[in-house]
Formats: sequence, structure tokens, C-alpha cells
Amino acid sequence: MTAPRILVVDDEADLRELLEITLVKMGLDVDCAETLAAARALLAEHEYALVLTDMRLPDGLGIELVREVANTYKNTPIAVITAFGSADNAVAALKAGAFDYLSKPVGLDQLRLMVQSALRTQHAGSGSSPSSGQAETASSRLTGDSAVMRDLRAQIVRLARSMAPVAITGESGSGKELAARDIHAHSARADKPFIAVNCGAIPEALMEAEFFGYRKGAFTGANDDRDGFFQAANGGTLMLDEVADLPLPMQVKLLRAIQERRVRKVGATVEEPVDVRLISATHQNLASCVEKGTFRQDLFYRLNVIELRLPPLRERLEDIGQMADALLERLSSCGSRAVLSPQALQALQSYPFPGNVRELENILERALAFANGGVIEVGDLALKPVSVSDLSSAQHVAKPTEPPPAPAIAAERAVVASAPPVEVELPCSLPEHLDHVEREIIRRALARTHFNRTQAAELLGISFRQLRYRMQRLSIHEPDS
Repeated sequence: MTAPRILVVDDEADLRELLEITLVKMGLDVDCAETLAAARALLAEHEYALVLTDMRLPDGLGIELVREVANTYKNTPIAVITAFGSADNAVAALKAGAFDYLSKPVGLDQLRLMVQSALRTQHAGSGSSPSSGQAETASSRLTGDSAVMRDLRAQIVRLARSMAPVAITGESGSGKELAARDIHAHSARADKPFIAVNCGAIPEALMEAEFFGYRKGAFTGANDDRDGFFQAANGGTLMLDEVADLPLPMQVKLLRAIQERRVRKVGATVEEPVDVRLISATHQNLASCVEKGTFRQDLFYRLNVIELRLPPLRERLEDIGQMADALLERLSSCGSRAVLSPQALQALQSYPFPGNVRELENILERALAFANGGVIEVGDLALKPVSVSDLSSAQHVAKPTEPPPAPAIAAERAVVASAPPVEVELPCSLPEHLDHVEREIIRRALARTHFNRTQAAELLGISFRQLRYRMQRLSIHEPDS
């Protein structure tokens, strides 16, 4: 069996020699090129398991080669070497189709990890596929045959071949973690750990220790060495759920870990390399968070290299029948499976689902308790009218997360905004007006149930978790007794 062949493209003789020696010691065949022209000639002649190129070459830029390889040699991953501190170049290369990047001075440990990951990816793309059981599990996480879901699954398969960070956006309950697990399952990292972290559920004082681990004796209660989330996900995928909830001091530390691919445990004096694929998710609009100053712009650009938007359930109502069948099969017990009556299915397909798939599951689980004879009727669903505030609360994050506007664009928008207003009576601030409406409705429900949040959630047709989230967001507190 012939050894995999690697193409190194760099005009620095010393670095080229260092890379070649390291790769040969890994049992790989290596070809070297000093220019884009020489690299193109070698690509036309040989098949490569990985191309590694510098960003600045005598006859052009490495990003040109990235685009050519991504378009012409689709099964060949290409990685770039960027100058120290050139984060923008790395992000641009990843957006252009690069598999990964290395920063100068090149760390040999990082090089070996990246090459091993690329070889797994190249092997998977050239004919080795996951087992049928694994593939079936991966494809069944996101249910639905609508056009938007077929397109989403196709995007996931393409994203799985890269190491570029992915930012998953979508409303609460739309299945962001399922999409992240699908990306992991379709990737060459499928046999490595997938670690999902809810950034909003970790106390700020413990964040650094939870993410990076700690040494014994680093603080009171640190009785043993412990790995953090990055070490636990080493070789696999780390999902940062609700990443917009990270406090600013932690965002700085996270940015360094992403850029350097090294982490230092609390109480340690040295950093250790980590190899993780980062996937972030949020129901908030990160670009808006950047504009408000609650999220760092440099971290935004690092995490938002590729954006994957999950459609809300109301945009794919034709999938509800298939999804309901799958959910009922899982929820039904003792081998007896309930079914939806045609009228019940029609009612569900006419409902806007502000809580998305999670709300559908809650509705069906409740309906099973009331269904007679294994058939769920319209009355068993107990669907309640959806208020404007419910929909607006869900929709305010549904738009794709666009980067903050450049100063010229912002100035142009300011000119447009200064145009004479239309003579229509409108609230001064629509979000504030909708928040006021939602706050009043929730307060009324809480007053009617004597502040029993479980009963209030039932009354409003939402889950307890949704009610708790809304109360926190709208600063609704239990009155002092």
C-alpha cells in the first residue's frame, strides 16, 4: 500500500525543509513547490491526500490555490499557513474552502494533529463511508422531506469535511444541537468525542476551570487534576450552545484558545495543545450582540466562519406528519402506538409553533395522556391561540447573523434612517412595545395562578422552561411575601 502523498507549497526553504522532514517521519510521501505555478503543475500530475500552502508566494496568494483546489480537486483537503496574528487571512481562507490553517511559527504538534485529521477526512471522502447503522442514525436526527430540510442535510454533509468553525443559528427548539451532532457524525471525527456545553448554565466564577480544566490545589476544593471541556473533546467536536451568554472576560480566554489551539489549566504554568472542531449555537443575533458591546467582534468573526441557519417549524409545516409519527413512536409505551386523526394533523399544520420542534413534542406528549383508543383528536392537542409577543419573541433571532456593517454602510443607513417618517402612529420602539405586551400577559397569568409558574406555563401554552426564560429576559420576579 502506497503512503499518502502531501504537497507543501512555500517559498521559504528552511520552513519547507522542516515541514518535509516532519511529514516524512510520519510515513508520508512529500512533494514541494516554491510557487503557485509549480504547485499547479504537481496537482495536475499527482493525487494528493493534503495540500499545505503558505498564504504569500512569489507569483500570487495561497488563497488562489485554496479556491482552485476546493473547486477542482474536491476530495483533496487544503490547509494554509498564515503569518502570526493574521487572523483575518485564516478566516478568509476557511471561507474560501480551506480545510484548516496553521500559524507561524508552525508548531510541529499542531501540524501532526492537523495532518492526521486531514488524512481521516480524505480517506472518508474517497470511498470509506460510515457504517450503515451510523449513517442511518446520523440522517434520522433531522426529520423531514421538505426541500428546505433536504438542502439543510446536504449542507451538513459538505460542512462535515472541513475544520472551519460553524455557527448554527435558529429559534429555540429548532434542533441546533441535533444539527451539530449530524455535522460531527458525518465527519472524520465521528469516532471521537462530541461534547455539548450550555454556556449560559455555567457560573461565571467556574467558567475557566470548566472549559480548560485545573490542577490539584489550584483553588479551594481542587483536590485532583481535572480536564476541561476542551480536553474532553480533544480529537472530536466541541459545541458551544448559547455562546452569546458568555461573559466578556471568558470571551477573551476563549478567543486565545481558538487562535492558539492550546489551553492552560487553572493553576498550570504550561499550555497543552488541543485539537477540536468548534461548533457554536445561539438563538440570539450575534451581530446585534456585537453592536451592543456584549459580544467581542474578533470572537464573532472567529466563530462565524460558516453560518448554518435552521428553519423554524412554521417554514416546513409539510414535515409535521412525518415528524409527529417519529415522535409518537418514541413517546408511545408498551408497544401501543397512537396516531393522529386527519383533523388533528390538519390542526397541527395550521399552528405557527413559536416553540418549534420542542413545542410539537410537548403537545404530542400531553395529547397522548388524553387520547382514547390510540387516536389523537383535535381536542386532545389543546392548542391555544398564539400571541403576537410569542411569535415576535421567536422571530427576532430567526434572521441570518450578518456581520456588523462597515462604517460606510452604517453612514448610508443613517442617511436613509433620517428620511421623513411615514405619518402612521407607531410605537417608538417595536421590541420594547412587544416586550411590554408580553410582560403584561405573563404577569396576568402568574397573578391568576398565584405565581405558580407550572400552572402559568400551562395556561399560556408554553413549557415551564420557556416561561422561566421569558421571566428572566423580561425581569419578572416573584413578589416578596
